[in-house]
Amino acid sequence: MSLIRTLEGEPTSDAAKDMYASEQRRWGYLPNYAPLFALRPDVYAGWVALNGSVKRGMTARQYELATLGAALALGSSYCSLAHGEMLVSDHLTADQVAAIARGEDAGLDAADRAVVAFAGLVARNASRVTEDDLTPLRDAGLTDDEIFGVVLAAAARCFFSTVLDATGTLANVEFASMPSDLRDALTVGRPIATA
Repeated sequence: MSLIRTLEGEPTSDAAKDMYASEQRRWGYLPNYAPLFALRPDVYAGWVALNGSVKRGMTARQYELATLGAALALGSSYCSLAHGEMLVSDHLTADQVAAIARGEDAGLDAADRAVVAFAGLVARNASRVTEDDLTPLRDAGLTDDEIFGVVLAAAARCFFSTVLDATGTLANVEFASMPSDLRDALTVGRPIATA
C-alpha cells in the first residue's frame, strides 16, 4: 500500500492505537494512510489539530469544495475520492461532483464555482495568485476571512495529499464501490487499491 515500509500488524504505541481506533470509527474501516502515519502519530495528531482548526472557520460545504478543488489540482485520487464522497453525502449530487472533477458545468452558484477554482489555483501555483484572482470570490459575496479559509483549506490539502502521493499510498478499495461515473471522474492520479 506504500512505497516505504509502514507499520505491519497492530500498533504498539498508545498514540498509534488511539489513531487507529479514531480512524476506524470515522470511516468504518481502517484507511490505508493509517499504517503510514502510525510511523509518526505525533505528526498525524498535528495534522488533525490543524485541519480541525481550518474546518471550524468555514462552512462544511465551502471546506469540502475547497478541499476537492485542491485535491483535483494536485492529482490526488485518494483525497479527491474521499472529499468527493463527502460532498455527495452532504451537499451535492453525484452528477454535480463528477462534473466538477471533469471541469464541466456542475450547476453550482458563483460562490461555489469560485471556491473550487481558487482552491485549485492555490494548490497548483500559489506564487501566481494575484489580486485579480480574488475578484470572483469577492463578487460572489465571500469576505476576506472566508477567502483566507479557502487558502488555508487548499494549503492544508497540499500537505496531506503530497504525503499520500509521495509515499504511494493508494485510496482504499472501498472507494471502488462508488458509482462508476463518479469514481472514474475522481480518480485523477494514482489508482484505487485492489485489496
